[in-house]
Amino acid sequence: MLGQVLDRALGDKRGLRRFADATVPLDEALIHVAVDLSGRGFASIDLPFAGQMIGQLPTEMVPHFLRSFAIEARLTLHVRLLAGENDHHRAEATFKALARALELATRPDPRIADQVPSTKGSL
Repeated sequence: MLGQVLDRALGDKRGLRRFADATVPLDEALIHVAVDLSGRGFASIDLPFAGQMIGQLPTEMVPHFLRSFAIEARLTLHVRLLAGENDHHRAEATFKALARALELATRPDPRIADQVPSTKGSL
Protein backbone atom coordinates (compact mmCIF):
# COMPACT_ATOMS: atom_id res chain seq x y z
CA MET A 1 0.00 0.00 0.00
CA LEU A 2 2.77 2.45 0.90
CA GLY A 3 4.45 1.85 -2.45
CA GLN A 4 1.19 2.41 -4.31
CA VAL A 5 0.68 5.69 -2.48
CA LEU A 6 4.15 6.89 -3.49
CA ASP A 7 3.60 5.84 -7.10
CA ARG A 8 0.30 7.72 -7.27
CA ALA A 9 1.77 10.79 -5.58
CA LEU A 10 4.57 11.00 -8.17
CA GLY A 11 2.14 10.90 -11.09
CA ASP A 12 3.93 10.77 -14.45
CA LYS A 13 7.17 11.86 -12.73
CA ARG A 14 7.40 14.90 -14.99
CA GLY A 15 10.35 17.11 -14.02
CA LEU A 16 11.77 14.73 -11.40
CA ARG A 17 15.43 13.73 -11.15
CA ARG A 18 14.43 10.03 -11.29
CA PHE A 19 17.79 8.49 -10.28
CA ALA A 20 19.50 8.79 -6.90
CA ASP A 21 21.57 6.93 -4.40
CA ALA A 22 22.66 7.33 -0.79
CA THR A 23 25.30 5.72 1.35
CA VAL A 24 24.51 5.93 5.05
CA PRO A 25 26.70 4.98 8.01
CA LEU A 26 25.30 4.05 11.39
CA ASP A 27 28.07 3.19 13.82
CA GLU A 28 29.81 0.13 12.28
CA ALA A 29 27.15 -0.37 9.59
CA LEU A 30 27.40 1.12 6.10
CA ILE A 31 24.55 0.73 3.61
CA HIS A 32 24.26 1.84 -0.01
CA VAL A 33 20.84 2.28 -1.63
CA ALA A 34 20.16 3.27 -5.24
CA VAL A 35 16.74 4.01 -6.72
CA ASP A 36 15.37 4.62 -10.19
CA LEU A 37 11.78 5.84 -10.50
CA SER A 38 11.61 3.64 -13.58
CA GLY A 39 7.95 2.67 -13.57
CA ARG A 40 9.07 -0.95 -13.32
CA GLY A 41 9.08 -2.62 -9.91
CA PHE A 42 12.31 -4.46 -9.21
CA ALA A 43 14.52 -4.99 -6.16
CA SER A 44 17.99 -6.40 -5.72
CA ILE A 45 18.65 -6.74 -2.00
CA ASP A 46 22.03 -7.81 -0.60
CA LEU A 47 21.34 -7.33 3.08
CA PRO A 48 22.21 -10.38 5.17
CA PHE A 49 21.33 -10.50 8.84
CA ALA A 50 23.14 -12.50 11.52
CA GLY A 51 20.06 -13.22 13.63
CA GLN A 52 16.44 -14.07 13.03
CA MET A 53 14.92 -11.21 15.00
CA ILE A 54 15.46 -7.51 15.67
CA GLY A 55 13.37 -7.04 18.81
CA GLN A 56 9.93 -8.26 17.73
CA LEU A 57 10.67 -7.95 13.99
CA PRO A 58 11.71 -11.05 12.04
CA THR A 59 14.78 -10.01 10.03
CA GLU A 60 13.38 -11.75 6.93
CA MET A 61 10.67 -9.07 6.87
CA VAL A 62 13.15 -6.28 6.11
CA PRO A 63 14.09 -7.54 2.60
CA HIS A 64 10.48 -8.64 2.09
CA PHE A 65 9.23 -5.12 2.85
CA LEU A 66 11.84 -3.57 0.55
CA ARG A 67 10.95 -5.87 -2.35
CA SER A 68 7.22 -5.34 -1.87
CA PHE A 69 7.69 -1.58 -1.63
CA ALA A 70 9.75 -1.48 -4.85
CA ILE A 71 7.22 -3.54 -6.78
CA GLU A 72 4.22 -1.55 -5.57
CA ALA A 73 5.97 1.81 -6.02
CA ARG A 74 7.05 0.72 -9.50
CA LEU A 75 10.68 1.67 -8.88
CA THR A 76 14.02 -0.07 -9.18
CA LEU A 77 15.75 -0.54 -5.85
CA HIS A 78 19.24 -1.79 -5.06
CA VAL A 79 20.37 -2.26 -1.46
CA ARG A 80 23.90 -3.28 -0.52
CA LEU A 81 25.41 -3.92 2.88
CA LEU A 82 28.95 -2.54 2.67
CA ALA A 83 29.86 -3.11 6.34
CA GLY A 84 28.21 -3.88 9.61
CA GLU A 85 27.74 -6.45 12.32
CA ASN A 86 24.76 -5.23 14.33
CA ASP A 87 21.44 -6.23 12.75
CA HIS A 88 19.61 -3.24 14.22
CA HIS A 89 22.19 -0.87 12.70
CA ARG A 90 22.00 -2.65 9.33
CA ALA A 91 18.21 -2.28 9.22
CA GLU A 92 18.12 1.29 10.49
CA ALA A 93 20.82 2.46 8.08
CA THR A 94 18.94 0.77 5.23
CA PHE A 95 15.73 2.69 5.87
CA LYS A 96 17.62 5.94 6.34
CA ALA A 97 19.50 5.41 3.07
CA LEU A 98 16.23 4.57 1.29
CA ALA A 99 14.65 7.77 2.59
CA ARG A 100 17.62 9.85 1.47
CA ALA A 101 17.71 8.28 -1.98
CA LEU A 102 13.96 8.77 -2.45
CA GLU A 103 14.18 12.37 -1.31
CA LEU A 104 16.86 13.04 -3.92
CA ALA A 105 15.18 11.09 -6.75
CA THR A 106 11.89 12.93 -6.25
CA ARG A 107 13.41 16.41 -6.31
CA PRO A 108 12.57 18.61 -9.26
CA ASP A 109 15.25 18.78 -11.95
CA PRO A 110 15.18 22.29 -13.43
CA ARG A 111 16.86 21.03 -16.63
CA ILE A 112 13.75 19.00 -17.51
CA ALA A 113 11.04 21.00 -15.74
CA ASP A 114 8.12 19.88 -17.92
CA GLN A 115 9.50 16.62 -19.32
CA VAL A 116 9.19 13.03 -18.23
CA PRO A 117 12.74 11.86 -17.39
CA SER A 118 12.83 9.10 -20.01
CA THR A 119 13.96 8.80 -23.62
CA LYS A 120 10.70 6.89 -24.23
CA GLY A 121 8.61 9.82 -22.98
CA SER A 122 6.88 7.82 -20.26
CA LEU A 123 7.70 5.86 -17.12
